[in-house]
Amino acid sequence: GNTSEDYLRILQNVPAKGAAAYMRVSNSVNSSKLSLAGKGICDNIQCKSEELVIREQGLYLIYCHLNFHFANCSHSPADLKIELLVNNEVNRQTLSTWCASDSCQEKNFKTLFQLHLTYLKVEDRISVTLSHPKFLNEIHLPNDNVLGVLRYSDEM
Repeated sequence: GNTSEDYLRILQNVPAKGAAAYMRVSNSVNSSKLSLAGKGICDNIQCKSEELVIREQGLYLIYCHLNFHFANCSHSPADLKIELLVNNEVNRQTLSTWCASDSCQEKNFKTLFQLHLTYLKVEDRISVTLSHPKFLNEIHLPNDNVLGVLRYSDEM
């Protein structure tokens, strides 16, 4: 099935503790930060253009699912880094080194999933940056690039 739709169904059935967001993300025009693209779930969290703003403090599960396409890449390795930011400071990172394959020059795809459980306060801002935003696969799987936030508990 469609992974993005599966996550959306799960989120709709989990008894959230008063706050949840699930938004499709895409490249920003002039930034390494991802933009929130299209409607999704935005319940008791403010969804701005490049960030989610927390309205209720608590323990939150944050996840980011991104698909990449390396079209016409050279054989030199590329380091692909995803940074999950809280208030514009790195809170979690994922680093993956991608190397081109001789046999599949036109079809080089990679999926990265980042999961983070952290305590957030009111007005904390969540965003995601990419080291190489041009590789984000917005052609083949545009709806599967998502940022999700779920308030897990109101206690630490």
